[in-house]
Amino acid sequence: MNQNLGRGINFGNMFEAPSETAWGNPWQPEYTKLVAEAGFNHVRIPIRWETEERSSDTFPYSISPEFLKRIEQVVDSALKNGLYAIINMHHHEELYENPDDQKERFLAQWQQISEYFSNYPDSLLFEILNEPHGNLSAEKWNNFLADALTAIRESNQERIVLIGTAEYGGLGGLSKLELPDDDNIILTVHYYNPFRFTHQGASWVDGSDDWLETEWNDTETERQVVQNEFAPLKAFAESNKIPVHIGEFGAYSAADMDSREKWTTFIARYLETQDWSWAYWEFCAGFGIYNQDSKTYYNELVNALLHNEMPEPAYYLGTAIYSSNFAETVADWSLYNNGDASSNKLNTDNKLVVSINKTSSEDWHIQLVKNNIKLEEGKKYRLSFKARSTASRAVTAYVGESSSPWATYSNYNEFYLCDTFAVHTFIFDMSTTDDLARIVFDLGASANNVTFSYVLLEEIVLEEPTSASFINNVKSEIYPNPASQLLHVANFDDFQKLTIINIQGKIVKLEALEGTHHTTDLSKLPSGIYFVILTTPMNSYTSKIIKN
Repeated sequence: MNQNLGRGINFGNMFEAPSETAWGNPWQPEYTKLVAEAGFNHVRIPIRWETEERSSDTFPYSISPEFLKRIEQVVDSALKNGLYAIINMHHHEELYENPDDQKERFLAQWQQISEYFSNYPDSLLFEILNEPHGNLSAEKWNNFLADALTAIRESNQERIVLIGTAEYGGLGGLSKLELPDDDNIILTVHYYNPFRFTHQGASWVDGSDDWLETEWNDTETERQVVQNEFAPLKAFAESNKIPVHIGEFGAYSAADMDSREKWTTFIARYLETQDWSWAYWEFCAGFGIYNQDSKTYYNELVNALLHNEMPEPAYYLGTAIYSSNFAETVADWSLYNNGDASSNKLNTDNKLVVSINKTSSEDWHIQLVKNNIKLEEGKKYRLSFKARSTASRAVTAYVGESSSPWATYSNYNEFYLCDTFAVHTFIFDMSTTDDLARIVFDLGASANNVTFSYVLLEEIVLEEPTSASFINNVKSEIYPNPASQLLHVANFDDFQKLTIINIQGKIVKLEALEGTHHTTDLSKLPSGIYFVILTTPMNSYTSKIIKN
């Protein structure tokens, strides 16, 4: 079923509005045909059921027959056009605020919805609740979703039901989710990162105007951040043997279209490599792919979702500003304990270990800090660190001021660690010069110890994607690519020198070329992207390779 869902789109700002016309985007009967003809497989229909016009707030919490009929019209239109349809419960504000008082109504509504649609084919799916949050805590949500599924199963024993995560439906609530023992469920998660890019200029997000002109350059670094963020979802899905649906992702129209196309292309193609179905947010409002006034598509977004192949990434070439060598530089780092938190800093096997004795309610009550970092206005920087923890936990990392008001230059970046080492990265731009900036890791909210293998801060310059550059129409054979052990260079004409650099621009190999065939050993190089440069005193040839 998840494969059948495939590529979808949300009918957003329609039925989850307080009324269908409240947000200026009422549903039109031709929309489902347009979606089907474009090449999508399903529609997700967000629905607010709780308003006074649509349902009663007193027992037996009856849903308006007219409103049910209206939703039925949308579902019928989707199915008639060969689309699958997902209906959900969206913006149930009273439930988020007073979950215990509203639980009976919540379950009664699902009992009515499921009974009303019980004779529909399996191409109609239910989603229990959109983005649980507020006082509907993760613990409560586990109980509520189980009870709602039981209510649905009374009349729909085999219908596919989508279940989301607490804490606004994102990846952050994944570790707290308890799945019911049911073979007909799909896990659904929403993804809008980097948030400063996807929600720049969004009027409902405080401070978002400050993020305007944030770009997505589709670099290897940006892609790796996405992949790292999705890693816990991959592990959860595999261990629980459950299919995944990314129910919302999108970039708001205030972002430049070139960046939106790049981001949307990468996210859509990446999700498909994981065999996850998805639904873009949304059809014809602020994030939309369709202009309802001109009745035309934004072709860049349609192509990104349905037609673009995964392109070569761009790259950042980096120059190290600070590089840790914990065999020598553990003393460079300060560990601050605030409130009633307690921790120690250790040097173990040339790694920096933060051993946490007592946690606190505030993450910043334990801070690992590297002071006196010089950053310059107008430059772009990348912070990378390799770390693990004794068990799954979150850490917050940022670069910012070393004195009041302790402002951050990089935003606060949350990363999830597990018991194996992984590299985590973020990028930021400097709008001022600070000779005394600091690198900070906030660690106080979890008792799980953290081990750092390295921390690297670089000044970076963007290199647009390229697979190779050719001088004087000379092309040599460099193979295999990707390579794991040996790399061969053949037919290299008059080239005299072989240089291999990593994506930070650092030389990792330098060898003379002789004869007509040269072999170099890559086995000791870490996996990643490298550039092979063949040179003569007058010529050069560059090729990108991947080391497995």
